[in-house]
Amino acid sequence: MSEAELTVEVTGAVATVTIHHPARRNAMTPAMWRQLPVLLDGLEADPSVRALVLTGAGGTFCAGADLGDLDELLDAGDHSIAVAAEERLAAFAKPTVAAVRGACVGGGCQLAVACDLRFAAEDARFGVPPARLGLVYPAPTTRRLTRLVGPSTAKFLLFTAELVDAERALRVGLVDEVLPADALTARVDAVTAAIVERSQLSVVAAKEIVDDRAGPARVAWWHRKVRASGEAREGVAAHHERRAPDFTWSPPGRH
Repeated sequence: MSEAELTVEVTGAVATVTIHHPARRNAMTPAMWRQLPVLLDGLEADPSVRALVLTGAGGTFCAGADLGDLDELLDAGDHSIAVAAEERLAAFAKPTVAAVRGACVGGGCQLAVACDLRFAAEDARFGVPPARLGLVYPAPTTRRLTRLVGPSTAKFLLFTAELVDAERALRVGLVDEVLPADALTARVDAVTAAIVERSQLSVVAAKEIVDDRAGPARVAWWHRKVRASGEAREGVAAHHERRAPDFTWSPPGRH
């Protein structure tokens, strides 16, 4: 394993991407920002993968962008490699879950917010530090944070650059659940196990619609797919027969 990289492990139908840069509290280097979309492309195209977990190595999620390479990030603004990676994660066709321990700051918080669900250990700390560094956050990043926590909380995080603990993050909607550190992995495993057992047609359609990425034509396509795929017939039959459904539809990849 190199000093700074993203690693991938697939267990069953769940892929886990781990941010690994222990010397800098898992800060993302330019190479790591570029690596993430490539990994996501491959995992999205893999029909055996039905969900993705993003986490950090050791006791830290991600301390942000590696500021030793700040000029590369500054010069591109909203078109930076960090924004491209975040946007690719947000657009990943399958459900994504952030499992957060320790620091989740700056670019790390960007990545967590770009996931569909966020589960945090009690020691997690979240922060959005541009005001402390004299930066202006990219517009896509700021808008995604605002949609998640609301304008007032987004402004508080952006204006003060204060770190908030896991309990406050839960209260404002930044995370979905807070757990003891030793229970985090088991809870994430249980949630992803439930997700991958469900109809992927239902799950992927729901993600597109909730994220407002499905216009009327796409929604109509999903409803036609329900009939053509046989997923609903299988689900209803399994319900009546009191057995586990055998859902077989797989996402078609990027469209």
